[in-house]
Amino acid sequence: MTSSAANPTVQVRVTAVLQKLTGGLKAVEATGSTVGEALDDLDRRFPGFKAQLSGEDGKLHRFVNIYLNDEDIRYLQGVDTPLKPGDVLDILPALAGGSL
Repeated sequence: MTSSAANPTVQVRVTAVLQKLTGGLKAVEATGSTVGEALDDLDRRFPGFKAQLSGEDGKLHRFVNIYLNDEDIRYLQGVDTPLKPGDVLDILPALAGGSL
């Protein structure tokens, strides 16, 4: 894939649940100027990808955490967070904690 400032290529690392959609790949590349556009790109290439992350309203499930270079996108601009070439997205389900 080629990248440009307008449509950068980023690495997306996924957990086992999403690896079922990516053919077992732990990391894939996506293009998009924002996190949302990168997710759209992944959904085009891996049908059902976004359905695992969001509800019918299109909003991310509360239990899905997406990190851009180790920063939670909820504290940035959410799915509107801009991307640049070389960025890394990690998509993780929230883990329920137990007592210590």
